[in-house]
Amino acid sequence: MIMEKLFNEEVMTLDTYIMVKLKEKTAQLSETLTKKNRSPISLSMGAPTANPPEVLIDKLKEYLTEDNIHQYSVTRGEPYYRQAVAQRMEERFGVKLDPNSEIYSLLGSKDGLANLIRFIINPHHNETEKEIILIPDPGYASYSQMVKCSGGLAYPIALTKENNYQPAMENVFEKLKSDGYDENKVKAIIINYPNNPLGVSASREYIQSVVDFCRKKDILLISDAAYCDIYFNEEEKPFSVLELPGAKEVTVELFTLSKPYAITGWRLGWICGNKDVLSRFGKAKSTIDNGIFRALQKACAYIMTSPEGDDYIRLANLSYKKKQSIFVKGMRELGWEIEDKDLPHTTFYMWLPIPRKYDSSFKFCEDLLEKSGIVVVPGDAFGEYGKGYFRVSFVCSDEKLQEVIDRMKADGFKY
Repeated sequence: MIMEKLFNEEVMTLDTYIMVKLKEKTAQLSETLTKKNRSPISLSMGAPTANPPEVLIDKLKEYLTEDNIHQYSVTRGEPYYRQAVAQRMEERFGVKLDPNSEIYSLLGSKDGLANLIRFIINPHHNETEKEIILIPDPGYASYSQMVKCSGGLAYPIALTKENNYQPAMENVFEKLKSDGYDENKVKAIIINYPNNPLGVSASREYIQSVVDFCRKKDILLISDAAYCDIYFNEEEKPFSVLELPGAKEVTVELFTLSKPYAITGWRLGWICGNKDVLSRFGKAKSTIDNGIFRALQKACAYIMTSPEGDDYIRLANLSYKKKQSIFVKGMRELGWEIEDKDLPHTTFYMWLPIPRKYDSSFKFCEDLLEKSGIVVVPGDAFGEYGKGYFRVSFVCSDEKLQEVIDRMKADGFKY
């Protein structure tokens, strides 16, 4: 018996996640690159490399010795964790949530996205019968795979400079219909602002139009707010979709603690919003896992509501802004035409065109790795509209960022 035949058709078509593939390729080349003084520098993963808040580590150590802390938690999340989320949402966004019906814990927001998509899609093998989820393009690489694996169809929402990365949903639906798809099969729309990989944000007016559109069409709006705490301008601080009128009728929003507190390995987040969606989501998810380690929940409940946590985010954002300046200065010296007005005010990403002499993002990124030991992500990995671009994540040290520029200059990589 061929064991692979056990898997369903959708799973059999999946490829390894792009970040895992890049890690594997880098590991294969590491020894060779090190020998020629080009030890790998990763600008690929969207994962902070700084240490977490010191007080967070101290609190975790403290809670590890409490009675019953090592026993099962509950999938919904401990009351103190959900209460901390509610407090955080009100203080940060002015959004009032019921901890018992409008908040649910997650093993990181990726866990929530994958399960929610799987729960709402009725799988079909016939392409014309598949239920549809609209996803941003360029967008987080896992969105399309999550939908595909669930037996649905991921339809791209084109994010382009021409539509200011804020396309009217009416136009998206018109294109969907002209492509031969049934608009009545659309189950949900995923939005991601601040955006990975583009770093762009959206206006309140635009997001309100998306909320109103979903209410009109009776479609679930899924807001992936993973980067809402990474911003450089207080006047352009990211907001929660749930702040907007009517949003709770159709919206769930997902948050992660990975990015703001540099704890990507801890796997904590939450989903909040429409209580009917969360009720059904919770019943399904309760059959899958037993919740998050209690000590982690308790430590994170502390950091979310503490002045130390806010100070950490503020200082981290200042650091990211400095890193962006170092990187942009260097890329301009290499010929990239980066205007101040186009610089992202959120996230730790830069989205840039590949050099003129290349016609393939993958080829450019491959050459950059093999020659200079610099790991970046080809734009194609984020969707059809990512062709001709690459993404940089400036989370390494300032010194390594400068070394990236120095290597590119020495090795002849110019725009």
